[in-house]
Parts: sequence; C-alpha cells; structure tokens
Amino acid sequence: MKKIKAFIVDHFEGSLIALILVGTLAIALLVHYKLSFLNFFFLPVILAGYFLGKKHGVLTSVFCVLIVFLYLIFTHQGTGIGLSFSMDEVITLVSWASFLILTGALIGVISEQREKRIQKMRNAYIGILEVLFKYLECGDDIKPSSLRIASFAGKLAVAVGLDTREMENIKSAALLSEAGALHTNVAFFVEMTDFLGADIKTSENSLDDHDKVILKSTASLLKEVAPLLNSFNLYYIREAGILEKDLNEIPIGASILALAHIRDKISNHAPPFQGVEEYKSIADIKKLSGRAFHASAVAAFILVDES
Repeated sequence: MKKIKAFIVDHFEGSLIALILVGTLAIALLVHYKLSFLNFFFLPVILAGYFLGKKHGVLTSVFCVLIVFLYLIFTHQGTGIGLSFSMDEVITLVSWASFLILTGALIGVISEQREKRIQKMRNAYIGILEVLFKYLECGDDIKPSSLRIASFAGKLAVAVGLDTREMENIKSAALLSEAGALHTNVAFFVEMTDFLGADIKTSENSLDDHDKVILKSTASLLKEVAPLLNSFNLYYIREAGILEKDLNEIPIGASILALAHIRDKISNHAPPFQGVEEYKSIADIKKLSGRAFHASAVAAFILVDES
C-alpha cells in the first residue's frame, strides 16, 4: 500500500491526466446523456487544487474544458451535425466551465493557505525548540548569546533614553531574534492569540483566569514586539549589506537590536555580522553612525561598550 501511495504522489499529474482521459472515454462509450455527467470532471480538478495548488487546479480545469470541447466537436463531426451547437449546449458548457475553473482556483487558494499555516506552525515550533535549546545548552557559567544580546540591548535602550516599556520590548525582541525560525513568525502567534481571544468570548468552555492573563499578556507583548522584529529582519538581516539606509523608516529599536548582535559577535570573535566586512570592529561601527545606524544608538553603543 505504501508503495502504491508513493507512486501516486510521485506521478500525480500523470495520474490526473489519465483519470480525465479514462473518464472522458467511459462517458463517451457508456453514457447516453453525456452532458449530464460533466460533474465528473470536478473530481480531478478538486484533487489537483487540493494537492498541487491554485495554478495546477486552474490548469487542470482548463484542460478538462478543452478535452470536453474537442470531444463534442469530434462527436458532432461524426454524426454530421458539424460545428454548430444548440443554445442549451452552449449555456450548459459555459456555466459548467466557469464553475469548474472557479472551483479549481478556490480549492487551490484554500490549499495554499493551509500549507502556509502549516509551514508557519512548523517554523514556529522549530523556533521554540531553538529558544529552549539556547537555555539548556549552558554547560558552564557562560550565558547563552540570546541573554547576552538581550542584556546589552537593554543597556543601549537606557543609554539612548528610551522609557522602561520600550526597553523591555527591545529586550524581548532581542531574545526572540536569536531564534531565526521563530522571530519571522511572530505575526502567526499574534493571529493565534487574537483567534483564541475571540473564541473565549463565544465559547462556553472558557479558560481559567491564569490562562486568560497569560493569553492577554502574550498577545499584547507580541503585538508591540512584532514591528520591531520585522524591521530588524528586513533592514539588518535581509538588507545587511546596504550601508546607506533611510533611517527615517527604521525604528531606533531595530538599530539597537542590530548593534547588540554585532557587539556580541565582535566580543566573541565571531564572523562578521551577516558576512558584512564593515561590521568587523568598533571603529567600523563609528563610521556607520547616521548611515546604517541611528547616531544616538551608535553614541550609546560606544558609551556602554567603554563602561
């Protein structure tokens, strides 16, 4: 059974085409009222949309329409009717083809959204494991890098003059930023907490007070941390090599996060941040003040590093 299932998955597109052709041939030979069995073609279209996505769902539905259209032309030619179609046939074919293509697109979109959610859940789970591992990996007295970075980022936030709430958000973001698969999926956690919060209001089986407090607190924190992590990921991870940045678009907290990461790498003689040679030393960071990082963040960086 496993071999058969693996074969079907590996040859899914070919199996769909074979199913369509066999179905068309069976309808042609065995069914007298052929247009009444057009709904048969919804089966391969639904399968294609569910397993292969929107693009293949639409292509399969178009292929089905072409097969049926060519078949009708062939049968009309064989019976001497020619290429003329009755009004009933035209209305039936147009309405059927429209709904078939729409079905393929909708099933494909739903399937792709489901796959994206599953992928986010998988990445978030891996990220949670990474966070746990960083706390469990300490076999000696040295703090894991996530704690070192969070501590230094908090000091930078204080030196810049940010209030306590902003400082705590930056420290929380620093902890999450060390889990690559997790910090890019914070939006997913925000969606889940919002969903659970709405579900609590309508469900008879509500959570206890302790769980409600955790849910609300986590949702509030993640909503504040998410924009900071997104900016850090965009400007200092994916665009790390771009040294001339528009600092008006970048929150100062993102610069603080990046500087905390860079300082930890410099202190521990790690490779340059994201392979950017201009981040190798404290002197290099001074040169990038007002260009890649906010000037006040760099000034705080120098002050805290020297203290």
